[in-house]
Order: sequence, then structure tokens, then C-alpha cells
Amino acid sequence: MNQRQLIQGARLIDPSSGLDMVGDIAIERGKVVALGAAGADFRPDAVIDARGLVAMPGLVDLAVRLREPGYEHASMLATELRAASAGGVTTLVCPPDTDPVLDEPGLIETLRYRAQAQQQSRVYAQGALTRGLKGTVLTELAALAEAGCVAFGQAEVPITDTQVLYRAFQYAATFGYSVWLRPLDASLGKGVAASGPLATRMGLPGVPVTAETIALFAILELMRSTGARVHLCRLSSAAAVEMLRQAKRESLPITADVSVHSLHLCDVDIGYYDSRSRVNPVLRQSTDRAALRQALADGTIDALVSDHTPVEEDAKALPFAEAEPGATAVELLLSLALQWSHADHVPLATALARLTTGPATVLHAGRAGAHVQAGRLAVGTSADICLFDPQAHWQVKGSQLLSQGKHTPFEGIELPGRVRFTLVGGRVAYQAP
Repeated sequence: MNQRQLIQGARLIDPSSGLDMVGDIAIERGKVVALGAAGADFRPDAVIDARGLVAMPGLVDLAVRLREPGYEHASMLATELRAASAGGVTTLVCPPDTDPVLDEPGLIETLRYRAQAQQQSRVYAQGALTRGLKGTVLTELAALAEAGCVAFGQAEVPITDTQVLYRAFQYAATFGYSVWLRPLDASLGKGVAASGPLATRMGLPGVPVTAETIALFAILELMRSTGARVHLCRLSSAAAVEMLRQAKRESLPITADVSVHSLHLCDVDIGYYDSRSRVNPVLRQSTDRAALRQALADGTIDALVSDHTPVEEDAKALPFAEAEPGATAVELLLSLALQWSHADHVPLATALARLTTGPATVLHAGRAGAHVQAGRLAVGTSADICLFDPQAHWQVKGSQLLSQGKHTPFEGIELPGRVRFTLVGGRVAYQAP
């Protein structure tokens, strides 16, 4: 790797500091050593001409399923990390619903070792809150944190025993760990589409909004009782957004994210039983989508995530209700954020903050993730940088995505912005052809 690099003439944006200027970035030994002007004595070994490009901190994605261990038939670690780099993502968190579940320190260490060997995006694991995600016996959270977990959760599997969840919150609060949960009532959440006229007309079993709000109410009550810190994963309804607003008014230690699918799509995008739109959480009504977009813009929702879930062809080529939920999205994350920014007149720095500062703050809030350095473009930080062309447009074609999963509900849509370079620790992890 070149010891000294110079990125010339880019528009530098760092949402964490308010930096927005045209200038250079000087990099030495993987660290940013100068912003704006490199200095007369800086002699680079390599130069990137970034005129017309935006240089920002590398994206931080809190929900990227790498499908290893256990689902190598759906994707491979190397493939998905290349896809992440192509999307400008330099730091990502892998949920625990692998096979075997990420509930043992050895599994966490193995994932970290294999990911580091790829020399792509930085990978952090979300450890399982209960053994096997079965919701009955708590994992050894301290041991998992020592192995490298940044938070603890249940992925898509709700804990049905409130006593177990209460003890988990007590444990997490004692040690300062963050619990990441998607609020979902197990009994009400068994459908495949949002409850409403469309699901009824299509004959699809529905998931009512109360499946989210009942579970969220329980989470909030347990937070008030224990003082635990909670991150809500992939909210989907306007009602849940209002509950989140109230919780933040109370200064509860709570954060939240939303997926790109819920931000852009609604139940009508299921179309004629299009299994590419079979995702979790289910796509809700347009009023819910509008509330989510507003909450992301005003900061009630802290982060935008890809919820990247590669699914193999055979698992999608089934009737809608039987198809495996999930979609490929990590390569689309930045462009979908830019599209939202343009459509809703959200300032560019605000949109980019939901991909950098916001998710980094979520990681730093818990003791286990406090060590993660991400989401900033500043002197002294690791040179994890995304360079993208804000004027470029491209059409989404699943067959051309680097991910092994080729299914996306955004197939054929034209999106703004194109990643040209991704640097991780000063090394070029991706360069557009």
C-alpha cells in the first residue's frame, strides 16, 4: 500500500463537524493528516483526482447480512464485502442470525478473522441476546463483548418470555451494553404483508401495526424500569415513530433506524405478488412511509440501513407468501439516500449524516461499541472514505450488482449518485471501472 496518498479537489463533507468545502485530503499510513490543503512538504506516492466528486466519511451500515457462517449457498463473505465496498460502506454490523447463531465467542472471533483477511469493509458482529436466538437462556454477554461484539439482539426472532427480556435488560444496563431489537409481537407478526385493504384483496395474511406497537410498548416500559439502552431496528409504522418521539422527549436512552425499503416503498409496491418486495418488516401504507421519511429527516430516526439480505434464486422463485424475505441493498444505500434527499428537499449533509454520524453514534452509545472509530472525516482519523459522483445516474440491474444476491425491489429504477472510490484505512478497497 502507498504510504502517502493525496485526494485532490473534492468537495469535503463531514456531517459530524459541519465541514463542507472544496479541498484536498492528505493521507499517511492510513490516517488523515490534512484536510483542505496538504502542505508544501507533503509528497504523495499516489494521487486521486477527485474534482467533481464528494468526499465523505465511509458509510456505516448497521444491518448487513453476510450469510456466513451457514448460508454460503446464498452468498459468500468475499462477495458481500466487495459489494459493501462498492456501495461506499466501510463499516458494517452483521446481525446474529447466521447458522450457527453468533452466540459463542469463538464464532465471533472466526467471523472477525475471516473478514479481516478480505481487506475490505470493517466488520463488526451483533451478538445473540439469547442462546440460539431461542429466547429462553441469555448468552454470556461479557464474553461476547470481549470477543468483539458491538451490541446484542435477536435479529428477526422476538423474545416471547417477558421475564427473559427483563433480565436481559437488567444485565445489559449493569454492564452498559446496547440491546438492539426489532419490535415485533410474535403472535401478531406471522403474516407476510401489511394488514389493510390490499393484503385482504390479495388474500395475503396480514401483520397489523399493533404487532410493532405492542412490542415497542413493552420495550419502553422495561427501559423505564431497568435503565437499559435500546436501539430499535427497522421501524415500519407511523404509530411506532410517535412512540419513539415521546420516548426521546423523556430522554430515554433510545435510538432507531429504518431500512431503505420502508423509506421508499409501501404495500402497493408488492405489485402482482412480486417476491422481490417480500421483505422484513413488511411494507406498510404510504402514510407510514411519509412518517418514516419525516422522522429520518428531523433526526427522530437516527440511521438509515440497507438491511442487506442476499437470497438465492430458488428461495425467491416461489409464491409470494412462501418466498424467503430479504433483498440485496448494500450497493444501493447511498443512492437511495440521495434520492430521498432530492425528493424531500433534505440538505445533503443531513442525508449523509444518517449514513455516517447517526449510525456511528448508535455504535458508540453502548460500551461494547464505544471503541469503533467510524463516521468522521477529520485529521487524525482512519482514512475510511467514500468518494462519489453526485451528478452521475445509474439504472439498478440486479444482474450487474456485485452481491451474490441479485433480487431487489428497485430493479430498473434510475438512481442518483455513483461511488467512484472507497478507501478503508487509506487503502483503495473499491474503484469503479
